Amino acid sequence: MNDVDQHEPPILRKALPALLGYAGVRALGLLALALWSAAEGKSPHTLLSARWDSLWYTRVAGAGYGWSVTLPDGTVHSNLAFFPLLPWLERGGAAISPLSHADAGLAVSWLASLAAAWGIFAVGAHLYGRRAGVCLAVLWGALPVGIVASMAYSEALFTALAAWGLYAVLRRHWLSAGLLASLAGLTRPIGAAVVAAVWVAAATQIARERRASWRTVLGVLLAPAGAAAYVLWVGHRTGGGLFGYLDVQGQWGNGFDGGAAFARFVADKFTSPLSALAGTGLVVGVALVIRLYVAGVRQRQPVPLLVYTGCVVLLALCASGYFGSKPRLLLPAFPLLLPIAVALARWRTSRSAWVLGGLALVSAVYGAFWLNGSGPP
Repeated sequence: MNDVDQHEPPILRKALPALLGYAGVRALGLLALALWSAAEGKSPHTLLSARWDSLWYTRVAGAGYGWSVTLPDGTVHSNLAFFPLLPWLERGGAAISPLSHADAGLAVSWLASLAAAWGIFAVGAHLYGRRAGVCLAVLWGALPVGIVASMAYSEALFTALAAWGLYAVLRRHWLSAGLLASLAGLTRPIGAAVVAAVWVAAATQIARERRASWRTVLGVLLAPAGAAAYVLWVGHRTGGGLFGYLDVQGQWGNGFDGGAAFARFVADKFTSPLSALAGTGLVVGVALVIRLYVAGVRQRQPVPLLVYTGCVVLLALCASGYFGSKPRLLLPAFPLLLPIAVALARWRTSRSAWVLGGLALVSAVYGAFWLNGSGPP
């Protein structure tokens, strides 16, 4: 670790370069989206706040659960698939302001993305020093799919809760870690990754000290409460019991098959020369994710971080549906970027700034192209 005070809180002043850098990256992405959308005759506001999953969240916010769509093949897509924290915040934002539910969701996402960048900085700075924390936050914003953090989706909110939850785990603040894990579990199904990180860290400490404080025990019990409450409620509402939520996801075509469906999807890309380039890109992308995870292991990242990242990657790559969404599902796996951030932090500031600026430009162009495409991200 670098010479960073492990007991010093992530004061906003220390995080300011990271937040300004992240905000600059996202502003560039929004500018590119506005220009591209204007050329396409589309509304960037609509693309960010009122398409695809955003519509499902705002319907929950406005009318609650119980709405569904029956497809021509008879499958039912129910809004019970979407976890409630973002819709609750959208409803609250619309109640105390003149914003619509969609615009409240956009506001929540933008604020949450800044909170996520701050939390990501805090984790990086805690482990490897302030410069690494700044690079990590800006790198996360400059991911090709970083535009999702500016949409009325739940990724930014989840990543904020996960990052601060992991920071609390690293600082052994068990009550905060348990509460943040519980809230993450109310945001996305992948909240289980934060719960796993809390449990592993707590188990390690208990085994080492051969005792458990009441704060540790309470944090461990709090961690899964959010996700468990929602899943049990869905099971009761649908009559499906413990497996009710899995049935809802199954109707959407989502499930865990160990990556078999995704492997077939990638293999199908090599059946024609025209799509082989896309297939090659997918193989390279998966290989890069695995390579970065191995680099994190060799970097001796704390076990809770490796557990969290491993769960996010495993669930993203091994889910059976919505293959085009996999890059977005990997967005919360920010510890994958730690080896790169640490390397950039060792460079001269001007050199790392040029690299991050180039990545931000690529991200901005790709994000604008992506959102103006035909399918949901």
